[in-house]
Amino acid sequence: MKKIASFALNHDVLQKGMYLSRTDGDILTYDLRMRVPNQGDYLDNAAIHTFEHLFATFARNTSDQNQIVYFGPMGCRTGFYLLTRDALPHTGAIQLTKDAMDFIANYNEEIPGTKKEECGNYKEHDLQGARAIAKDMQTVLADWTEQDLAYPEAPEGTFV
Repeated sequence: MKKIASFALNHDVLQKGMYLSRTDGDILTYDLRMRVPNQGDYLDNAAIHTFEHLFATFARNTSDQNQIVYFGPMGCRTGFYLLTRDALPHTGAIQLTKDAMDFIANYNEEIPGTKKEECGNYKEHDLQGARAIAKDMQTVLADWTEQDLAYPEAPEGTFV
């Protein structure tokens, strides 16, 4: 089988940050890399779960809500994928992500979507862990710009 683009990316050179992973028609996939790959420091499942609930809820309650296609974790537990429509410019996606980090880092209320009827694993959440991820990423993304969206070593054919 043909190797998919995300496996063609050299994970040995990836650092924490936000990258444009791919463009498929009008859908942009952003790689929110929160851990350096293969270093033994991975995101905790309960923190990932809470972070996902908070980011997705926040993003879908902004003025850009109609541009949000999907937000979810990577199986390797080093980050998340944010999928948007291309009507949201790169600068808008970066700002949305920074705003979400601020929201999550300071969030101290009931986690949305944590009732049994709302979630398939409603007992596994970690608000403090999610807040810690967001606080770390606030620092990483503080000065992030559109020029920083390129992977350190981009696989051919990944970007449009």
